[in-house]
Amino acid sequence: MSGVNSPLSRATPQPLPDNIPSAQPGGGVCYRIEMAWGRWRRWWLKRFRPGYVARMAALRKGSCEGAPHEILDPRDLKYIGNRVECRWDPADDPFAWRDKLPFARWGLAEIQIMGWPLLVLTVLAASYLDWYWAIVPGALLFFLLYFFRDPHRRVPVGPGLVVAPADGTVVEVTKLDHDDFVGGPAVRIGIFLSIFSVHVNRAPVAGRVIALRYTPGQFLNALRPESAEKNESMWIGLEDEAPPHRRMVVRQIAGAIARRIVCPLRPGEVLAQGQRIGMIKFGSRTELIVPDEPGLRIEFQPGDPIRGGSDVVARYEPPRTDA
Repeated sequence: MSGVNSPLSRATPQPLPDNIPSAQPGGGVCYRIEMAWGRWRRWWLKRFRPGYVARMAALRKGSCEGAPHEILDPRDLKYIGNRVECRWDPADDPFAWRDKLPFARWGLAEIQIMGWPLLVLTVLAASYLDWYWAIVPGALLFFLLYFFRDPHRRVPVGPGLVVAPADGTVVEVTKLDHDDFVGGPAVRIGIFLSIFSVHVNRAPVAGRVIALRYTPGQFLNALRPESAEKNESMWIGLEDEAPPHRRMVVRQIAGAIARRIVCPLRPGEVLAQGQRIGMIKFGSRTELIVPDEPGLRIEFQPGDPIRGGSDVVARYEPPRTDA
């Protein structure tokens, strides 16, 4: 990979590609509605709340250069935070409470856009028709909230631990002769996410984001092996912060139903182990590629259920020292 140093040295973060204009490069209907709402909200704030706009501008830190639209408050960074350097401290963010909700922040628009009509239909059906007419809209509303759930995970701590990047079922553990980014032999671990899985992705190690690549593609069933090569995907190259600074890859792969990959990461960003790094909206696949080195132990095999951020999918044992 051009610009990436040898495996014995630290990697150089690569610029964000032009085909990643936002954290959700595939767009989508709900995404467009949310962007239109943002334009209207910014007009309303400038027109009727100039004091708030001025106060938030004074609290903002960093440059907004590269932003495709004005950044008036932290809500404007939801999908373009990967393209700019500006930010607000958590104490100055009036919307930080949204991160404490039990739902993925990247799914709040879908919950609003689809959830309220479903709630109205459920209430009307239960109030003016027989109760069973409320089953379908009520079940859809429950599934919507259930799908976008974002439960807290306790991240294990210890040297050499690699946590799962996603919930689901392990469907592949394959040895690779060589991976260009890893810089040598590797092991690919594939995780299938059904529509009932938690779809938030997490960082497998504490490390730096080195590069991202977005590939448009098809939407084959994520259980089919060829989906890994043909489907829309986001490739994330990471480097472990701890020596020997192993390089790893996480791939978010869309499925037959999941057609919206979210990845808000920025090259050079430092991640905590288990930190949320995005999500795939509806059934999909996540792959993890790790270096195949002496001491590597894969803790899960095909068919095993796994939980992202809390299950140790692999570990690197320290070299044995003979007395």
